[in-house]
Amino acid sequence: MTDDTIPDADPGDGRDESPNERYDRNWSELLQEFRVLQTGTQILAGFLLTLPFQQRFTELGPFDHALYLALVVLAAVLTLLALTPVTLHRLLFRQKAKKELVQASSAILIVCLAAASLLFIGIVLFVFDFVISPQAGLWAGAAVLVLVLVIWLVGPALVRAARSRAESPSGSSRESSESPLSSGGGRAR
Repeated sequence: MTDDTIPDADPGDGRDESPNERYDRNWSELLQEFRVLQTGTQILAGFLLTLPFQQRFTELGPFDHALYLALVVLAAVLTLLALTPVTLHRLLFRQKAKKELVQASSAILIVCLAAASLLFIGIVLFVFDFVISPQAGLWAGAAVLVLVLVIWLVGPALVRAARSRAESPSGSSRESSESPLSSGGGRAR
């Protein structure tokens, strides 16, 4: 940044960027995250949509039919939600709403990740229920639920703890040399 009249978005973060540059960078990062999410959810949605055309689909019981339909709806909602930031961008193009777009898209991404977590749990439950037994489906779904909770709760807590240790007075000299966990945080900057 060469213009001294535009303030740095966050002087203490080691970056030299204006607020607009920061929103542009955050927007690019969000789009990359949405691309990863969209690929996975589109593959899952495609998998779900092919199931009724399989011969054994008629063997599903009432619970499996209801679970299947719930998963299809969840996959459709998730896919539409994941496309929402692009829609917003198109509709708000050149209206100087990048800050609001980044904030809304960040919130939408978190909702999408939560919905994707539910979709993964449901698909594992569905497949194990059909292939092995209803009890196996419940156990497998519960195992994925535990993994989701670890990812959503334990993972961020560990990152925050590592970051706090790195930022503490005794750990300030190790701040950049410890682990990748000490520099993340998980929030858009």
